[in-house]
Order: sequence, then structure tokens, then C-alpha cells
Amino acid sequence: MNRDHTGVTATGLTLQIQQPGPIPLDASLDCEPGTVLALVGPSGSGKTTVLRSIAGLYRPARGRIACAGKVWLDSEVGLCLSPQARRVGMVFQDYALMPHLSAIDNVQLALTHLPRRARRERALTLLQRVHLQGVGQRRPARLSGGQRQRIAVARALARDPVLLLLDEPFSAVDQVTRRKLRAELVELTATLAIPIVLVTHDLDEATLLAQRMTVVHAGSTLQSGSPDEVLRRPQQALVARVMDQPNLFEGIIEAQRPPQHQSHGETLLRWRDWRLQCRYQAGFAVGERVRWMIPAESLILHRRQRPSRGERENPVNGVAHGVLGCGGVQRVSIEVGAGAPLHMDLPPHVVQRNALARGVAVTVSLLAADIHLMPWSASAALRPGHRSNAVVRNDRGPT
Repeated sequence: MNRDHTGVTATGLTLQIQQPGPIPLDASLDCEPGTVLALVGPSGSGKTTVLRSIAGLYRPARGRIACAGKVWLDSEVGLCLSPQARRVGMVFQDYALMPHLSAIDNVQLALTHLPRRARRERALTLLQRVHLQGVGQRRPARLSGGQRQRIAVARALARDPVLLLLDEPFSAVDQVTRRKLRAELVELTATLAIPIVLVTHDLDEATLLAQRMTVVHAGSTLQSGSPDEVLRRPQQALVARVMDQPNLFEGIIEAQRPPQHQSHGETLLRWRDWRLQCRYQAGFAVGERVRWMIPAESLILHRRQRPSRGERENPVNGVAHGVLGCGGVQRVSIEVGAGAPLHMDLPPHVVQRNALARGVAVTVSLLAADIHLMPWSASAALRPGHRSNAVVRNDRGPT
């Protein structure tokens, strides 16, 4: 399989774009065929501008975009293909359907490359593929939001695209419909051998649908990787903050003990009055000031009268400050002295069994393997409770 100078297969998508303004951009990404890449970041971060640049609806000042072995944009030679020449299927958050046309006619709008006599049969096949049998003659006003979005997906696929772009595709539907559409999209994308780029500010959506994730902030791409890697191993504190990681703190490296023989090694971190054992993380000097984080699900609640071996790992005492959320997960905040509280995620039955409420004394352990260190940066100032630069988690209770 041929690869270009970026190392990505020639059938995949590669992008590098820059401009100082009016919309600042400094973005790069790649996406292999058959892969869903989620662009995540807060509202106004530049995600949609990047998507529009890929589609040819926006022309950045400098850069190069290539897909399916063809260059779409190359500012050095003045090349910029029109949207029609890029064979992109695009699904918008507001459906963008023609209200005076039926469902089948909306799909047929994208089938002009086929002979007229073949368009209706192809449109019916696409509607069936998105589970819309029997509604072909209905106009959008007579369809639910979920049905309208399915039509939009069918129309995007009608062009036989070499790339599928999804711009906040489920933001206009209710929570129940959103879950159904997500499940259908997982099933659909598994059958598509083309790159798929999803723009979303919903972290749950990104982790459910995507195999890769790119974090966008102020027009710049900060980090790319698997969703688990980006969430649990952010390269800088700004990424952790944008990813809505609640446990983001400062500390001092107290000791570095590299792996030896049967030992995996460890890094010792001074945080407030605690000395935390962490997995060994090279590249930090003793005495260095660092940022560190631990996912909310990586805190273990000590069960009263029933200590376990794992609970002896970095035990921290505190007082429950509040319990938020309902349903599958509840967010418990724990005051552990001056500064921002610790946060942990627990199932409701655990909260109830341990009678967790405001003012209750608790002990938690911080799993050493999940404490992640990052360089200290003044530009990523920690502001407890501040969420304007964070993505959201719609299905987890607290948002």
C-alpha cells in the first residue's frame, strides 16, 4: 500500500493548515480508511472550521489537504479543488434537507452522477441501509428528528464519497434518539472503507464512535491518539483541562527510581501533605514542579470495616463535599485540605451503601498506575470549577 511523505496510506486523509487570522489555524491530522476520527474541543475551538476546510467550504491561507491519493489543497502551487470535485459526503447538525421534497427525492439530489432511471432504486437502497423503509414519500416536516438525520446520512452516502464528514450529527435530537443513532452509526461505519471525521463537543460520543481522537483548541490541534490515550495520558495540562479531567493538580517530583531487575520502578510525587507513589515516568527531574492528573474512575473508595490490599495504595483522607448526577454514574467531590477537591465517579449503589453525603468522612486510594505527570506550564493555569474550555460528558450525570 502506497504511503505519502506523512506516513499515511495514500487512500487516507492528511491535513496541515495554518493561518494567523481572521480565524487562527495551526492544525494537522490524518485518518486512515475505515477509521472514525473524532475532532473534540469546546464550542468555538475551530473544529467546524477544520471540517469546512476539508470539505472545500473554507479556504485556509496556507496548507495541504490530500485524500484518496488526490491533492485537494496545496497553497504552494495555488491548488484548491471545489467541494464538488472532492467527493465528500457531509452530514450537518441541522439536517440541511429540502423541506418541499420527499425523503427519497432529498436522497436523489445527490445521485446526479447516475443515470436518471437508476436514481430511484439507489435512493431506496440507501434509505433501507439507514433503517428508513416505508417513509420515502414523506416530507421532512412529517418525520422525526432521528428520521431526518438518517435521511441526511443516506444523502451523504449517495455520492459514493471517498470521505465522510459528520458535523455534530446528533446535537439536534433528544437523548434517547441520540443513543439509537449512535448505535446505528457504529454499525454503519464498520461497513465503510473510507476515512470518517466526526466533529463533536460531546466526549461520550467521541469515545463511543471513534477509534482515534484529535483535540482542537483555539484553532490548533493539541494531541492525537486513541481516545483512551488522549484521556488518560494527555501530553500537557491544557489537553487534560479541555478533556474535562476533574482531578488536575500541581506537585513536586520528590524521587525517581528507574526500573531495575524485577522492579518496575516508581516516581514519587509530593502533593500537599501527601507523598504519592506513581508509575515510573522518565523525563522529570527531582525537585521539578509538574502538573499531574488522575481520572475520576481511578480513585478507590475504602469500604468501612473491610479494607483491601488495593486500598493501601496512596490512601488520602477527606470529607465528602457533594454528590452530583443520577443514573449510571455519580460524581462525588471530596475535600482533602486547602485547594481544589478530588473527584471520583461511583455507581449509585456504592454511594448509597456507603451513605456518602456532605460532611461524611471518607478515605480513598489513588491508583499509582493511573497518576499521570505533565510538564508544568503557566499557560494552563488551573481554575477549579471552570468549564468554558472543556468538552462535555452528556451521559454521565454531571455535565
